[in-house]
Amino acid sequence: MIQSKAQSVGGTLASFDAVMEITHRPPVVFVAGRGSWLRDETGRQYLDFVQGWAVNCLGHCPDVVTAAIVTQAGRLLNCSPAYYNAPMIRLAELIAQHSGLHRTFFTNSGAEAVEGAIKLARKWGQCHRKDAYEIVTMHHGFHGRTLATMSASGKPHWEHLFEPKVPGFRKVELNDIDQVEQAITSNTVAVMLEPIQGEAGVFVATDAFLRDVRVLTKQKGILLILDEIQTGIGRTGKMFGFQHAGVQPDIMALAKGLGGGIALGALVAHEDVCCFEHGDQGGTFNGNAFATAVGCTVMEEIAKPGFLPEVVRVGRYLVDRLGGLSRKHRCGEVRGRGLLLALDLTREIGPDAVAEAFRRGLLLNAPRPDSLRFMPALTVTTEEVDRMIEILDEVLAQFRD
Repeated sequence: MIQSKAQSVGGTLASFDAVMEITHRPPVVFVAGRGSWLRDETGRQYLDFVQGWAVNCLGHCPDVVTAAIVTQAGRLLNCSPAYYNAPMIRLAELIAQHSGLHRTFFTNSGAEAVEGAIKLARKWGQCHRKDAYEIVTMHHGFHGRTLATMSASGKPHWEHLFEPKVPGFRKVELNDIDQVEQAITSNTVAVMLEPIQGEAGVFVATDAFLRDVRVLTKQKGILLILDEIQTGIGRTGKMFGFQHAGVQPDIMALAKGLGGGIALGALVAHEDVCCFEHGDQGGTFNGNAFATAVGCTVMEEIAKPGFLPEVVRVGRYLVDRLGGLSRKHRCGEVRGRGLLLALDLTREIGPDAVAEAFRRGLLLNAPRPDSLRFMPALTVTTEEVDRMIEILDEVLAQFRD
């Protein structure tokens, strides 16, 4: 039985009972944020290295996003996806310009974008590959929480949840091209993976593996789908994670950083793959002017000269500082790319370390019991990295053998 919880907010007692319980939340109410910092109802400040799970790519409430919201809110919110609007067109053009792909269907979340990618691939299989529908995905991958995207994911504890699952997904190990090739049959329509498995604990698909998968999918006449929901929009130091390997997918899913804190996702595809007929795909809020106006602002900001090189520079600095901390506290490797990183703790203290960090005013995430994940704003400063390291140093000292 879930116990009733209450908290003083603005001098009154606020009950949490009306919010559905789906995860453990500390009894703190956040009321404001700016850059890398959050403030709760008591005025306490927290350094945020979670940023809504890599959503707030420009930090909390950046001026450019606030201005875009205010301007668009006074102009047009939603004229229905049955009609074009100017921000929708502009954002689709920006994505095409920076990705090399051609057409975008906007969604409200990453799961919806991946769901759309699955549907598009299956429709393409019906049209061009004798009704092939199976998709090869990776063990430990994460693609969302709809039934289809959970079925495509490789999280072990989801295996028997919400049965029966959607069929048609074969799982293989990341970075094993032989397993990928063996899993492909005449019924296979695509291979789908994340350039970095963030939810699994930040495990990188090597550049060589991505290149091999691209070559293999072309040889077999099937599609390559990349889930760039966590890696896209500058998170790895390039606009899209696949650009490190010099490949290009047939289909890509975006979300998280695309909206800079606003709910926005995108299904992006090469024009040769776009085969939806009228009525096959849609959504009431998809491509609304409000969300896409914010997306335009985010992409324009990240595309400015010097922005991505600074992400690379600060990412390297964070790797160096985490490496020093690891040596001091006998931890393991630092994994990841850009500003999507993880520290191997070498022991299962992750959740306790996260709780202790929170008590000390630092927000971190433990994607697995033996690891910590770092997803700061792409605008995080080296001074903020130093402050995070100071707090984490104190935290890890509590868990020395």
